[in-house]
Formats: sequence, C-alpha cells, structure tokens
Amino acid sequence: MTAASWFLYLLECSDGSYYAGISTDVEARFRVHLSGKGARYTRAHPPLRILGWRAYADRSAASRAEWELKRQPRGQKLAWLERQED
Repeated sequence: MTAASWFLYLLECSDGSYYAGISTDVEARFRVHLSGKGARYTRAHPPLRILGWRAYADRSAASRAEWELKRQPRGQKLAWLERQED
C-alpha cells in the first residue's frame, strides 16, 4: 500500500457499541472523535479505544468495505475486520 492508503477502522464506544469509519490517518481521526468533534454518533457515544483497522488502496474501496462491515451482526464485526482479504 502507498502512504495515501485509506483505512477502515472500528471503535468501541463507552456504551459498548461499535462505530466504523474510514480515514487516511486512524490515530488522528480517533483523537478527533475523542475531542467531541468527530461523527455525530461518537459525540453521543464517546469512543474508548480503537479495536482495529484494515488498509485499502483508495477511498472507494474503503467505503465499500465500511458498508459491508456495517451490515455484519455485532458479534461478527471484529472477526470480519481481522479476516485477511483474499
């Protein structure tokens, strides 16, 4: 992957819920969520930690993966994120 890779990330929120998003810099985006200036969901459900992320070649691929991850049942989201792509 190049330095311009996009990442799909999964956060655990304070109420135990998960939040998925995409970014070119996961750590910086997490800090934005922590500051209360991130997504509306994470303002209402403050994040606790980054559960994981996966790199993609471009924004389009990361967005498609985000859509797929969000369709997974809660119990399968971590396994989906950790699964290696073919």
